[in-house]
Amino acid sequence: MAAKQDLQKQTVKLTQSHAYRKAYADATFLSRPELRPVRLQLELLKPELTLTERGIKSTVVVFGSARIWSPEESAARVAEAEKLVRKNPGDAQLRARLALARKLKASAGYYEEARKFGKLVSEHSSLGENKLIVVTGGGPGVMEAANRGAYEAGAKSVGLNITLPAEQGPNPYVSPEFCFRFHYFAVRKMHFVMRAKALVAFPGGFGTMDELFEVLTLVQTGIKRRLPIILFGKKYWTDVIHFKNIAKHGYISEEDLDLFRFARTAEEAWRMITEFYARQPLNGEQEEA
Repeated sequence: MAAKQDLQKQTVKLTQSHAYRKAYADATFLSRPELRPVRLQLELLKPELTLTERGIKSTVVVFGSARIWSPEESAARVAEAEKLVRKNPGDAQLRARLALARKLKASAGYYEEARKFGKLVSEHSSLGENKLIVVTGGGPGVMEAANRGAYEAGAKSVGLNITLPAEQGPNPYVSPEFCFRFHYFAVRKMHFVMRAKALVAFPGGFGTMDELFEVLTLVQTGIKRRLPIILFGKKYWTDVIHFKNIAKHGYISEEDLDLFRFARTAEEAWRMITEFYARQPLNGEQEEA
């Protein structure tokens, strides 16, 4: 009898063992370095299937800095930093933090324009038979603003969030059913591009530059069809990147400077998109990645 009980216990123990788990339900197994190709495929397929099933074919992608906050949050950050400096006036780090908060507060206008733009796209999103959906990186700053504009228009929007060492959660305005989380930047960028019918880039840092130049390269080389690429804030972009000098040195053609345009307001950016597709009807087909 005791032997039988021991065997039963052993059977239970076996069914609870790590090796007994089904491969697709074993997170530890799927996290092995050798399974990277499988993880890449899963990251591609999960959003792809979801968006396809929901009929999302055409998107307007909005990039920009996570450090561009709303006017209210910008003011609150400056006030908090000023309070800390008053308590510790000799603290150099706190003074630097205050200086940065004041500098970034000047960018709050971009948040409002991104918010207006997200709302404009969502309210007037039908070009022909295709409905345009706002897509962002799903995080704070400009991304939050564009998702917020769509949310305030009563429309759905997509957030393609990324796992970072300093954890970045999704902003609260992304539609829950379209709030995706990625581990691989490369797959995430594929999803930005595959359905994109327009790209709007607000001022930003390395991440924004990476995403912008990815699209510029794909269009320049003919891998992706021509689409409106709109840069918000000409003063910023021409200050940090001397596009004409790249052409002057012969590394791009003069014609490549026509791949993008500058905008100052949400209305101007939306007009550029509608005028582009008035000349070239919007195609809802998804491009090869």
